Amino acid sequence: MDEEYDVIVLGTGLTECILSGIMSVNGKKVLHMDRNPYYGGESSSITPLEELYKRFQLLEGPPESMGRGRDWNVDLIPKFLMANGQLVKMLLYTEVTRYLDFKVVEGSFVYKGGKIYKVPSTETEALASNLMGMFEKRRFRKFLVFVANFDENDPKTFEGVDPQTTSMRDVYRKFDLGQDVIDFTGHALALYRTDDYLDQPCLETINRIKLYSESLARYGKSPYLYPLYGLGELPQGFARLSAIYGGTYMLNKPVDDIIMENGKVVGVKSEGEVARCKQLICDPSYIPDRVRKAGQVIRIICILSHPIKNTNDANSCQIIIPQNQVNRKSELFLWSDIYVCMISYAHNVAAQGKYIAIASTTVETMDPEKEVEPALELLEPIDQKFVAISDLYEPIDDGSESQVFCSCSYDATTHFETTCNDIKDIYKRMAGTAFDFENMKRKQNDVFGEAEQ
Repeated sequence: MDEEYDVIVLGTGLTECILSGIMSVNGKKVLHMDRNPYYGGESSSITPLEELYKRFQLLEGPPESMGRGRDWNVDLIPKFLMANGQLVKMLLYTEVTRYLDFKVVEGSFVYKGGKIYKVPSTETEALASNLMGMFEKRRFRKFLVFVANFDENDPKTFEGVDPQTTSMRDVYRKFDLGQDVIDFTGHALALYRTDDYLDQPCLETINRIKLYSESLARYGKSPYLYPLYGLGELPQGFARLSAIYGGTYMLNKPVDDIIMENGKVVGVKSEGEVARCKQLICDPSYIPDRVRKAGQVIRIICILSHPIKNTNDANSCQIIIPQNQVNRKSELFLWSDIYVCMISYAHNVAAQGKYIAIASTTVETMDPEKEVEPALELLEPIDQKFVAISDLYEPIDDGSESQVFCSCSYDATTHFETTCNDIKDIYKRMAGTAFDFENMKRKQNDVFGEAEQ
């Protein structure tokens, strides 16, 4: 370990593993350490099931009705991949796809007036949906056609909308869309967690709806993908990429100290040895004095013996509960949406006939469990639930002076787009140049011996 590295990475969460993979592919000498005996850090999948019970201090362990413990891989952080999103692009460019198998998530649903409905995102679905009345459907269809044809480089497609200055609120007004349609467009298609976006320039929202529609167009059932055996497979895939390109991995390795000289990182001390480095990447748990708390997320993992009602018995789905829909019938007035991600035995993450649904939201009150109650009501009966409330951390500086680059905690969104933005941002600060997917392409024959095409 007493060696000089270009980059040392602490923690094997997804963000850290992707960056370690990119750095290795780009010829950097990388040492990757984790104090835990397993990969994934915060974004790991826990197996066997007994381990999950231990983690949540449920000492009696799982009952026999849960099946074999090793048939379970339970994600601590529930997220899906947008089929046309940035993480899939990263997987394709690095060819990490060859280590993983994915399934399309069977449906995306939105909550309205106490019921759940399939999210319409194509013209055909919009016209068949029960979410809207007849005239509303026509207006929504016009809006979808406008978004599909919109090209920020071609003013002919703007239809009087200025992408940089017209607010999204004004775009909705232009198409005369009602509040319920605005709710599901902003929250279930553009996937915003709050309504702050309404008064921002409309370009980002239009691009988000395009991403949703293009992702949906790839596979048809929903815009989301999920890896067999759980999300813990993702960091391992990128770790493998890093190792192929000479990255050194050490699990179960305590980090005693990060060594600084004149305000700049020069190495990491572990078990009496020092590995020197020019740059350091880590998750917030390794540098508590260099991060600030930016909020909390509550995630409730629920084990079920049935699919969720009104989802056509889907073995996987996402349900978005726009906060406006809950506020109308609750005494709590909150801003953030509630998400439910559900997967099952069909993804090799649960015993036969079992389902895992994870409800999550950004914490806003002193009673976080009450905040996710509307989601739990949709999941009844629940065999077992595990409640986790996690602090969200972000770095207090950009790392340009210290060369210590810290990732942000995983937020309450149900996809990896914000995580990918963090990865691109850290890469830019480390390399001094904008992130380019081309930098992720493999540059040599690897252990599989495949020649370059």
